Amino acid sequence: MSRFALRHIGLFVLAAAAAAPALAQHVILDAPGLVEKKRAPEPPAPRNTATIWPRLDPGSVLCATADDLDRHAANMVARVNGGESLRADCRLIAQPTAIDIVSRQGLGRTEVKLKGPNGATGWTDAWLPDKAPTSR
Repeated sequence: MSRFALRHIGLFVLAAAAAAPALAQHVILDAPGLVEKKRAPEPPAPRNTATIWPRLDPGSVLCATADDLDRHAANMVARVNGGESLRADCRLIAQPTAIDIVSRQGLGRTEVKLKGPNGATGWTDAWLPDKAPTSR
């Protein structure tokens, strides 16, 4: 054989040897007993807060007076604009808290009374519809 023919056969053998591992990477395992199926994660358990209504949800603000509620709103605007804050007697609600609605002055000003032994009265800007919202 000529050198030219040996060279082409050698290149063909090298190309075939290089292609064999690449073809072996496309393995399909179609054996249900060998591959364990992944389970979908369990959905979180629903919180049972629908039994309390009306209520203040965590993160709601409760202020001692209507003026404190106005100062709290002014502080929110001042915080965004880099202004000076005013002292307001307000606190954040940490857990769902049952309330009674005493009076409403528009959508963002509601006087409420906390249910329980303390029974404190305060003002909130939380949206409190007459009926409990329906769950999705």
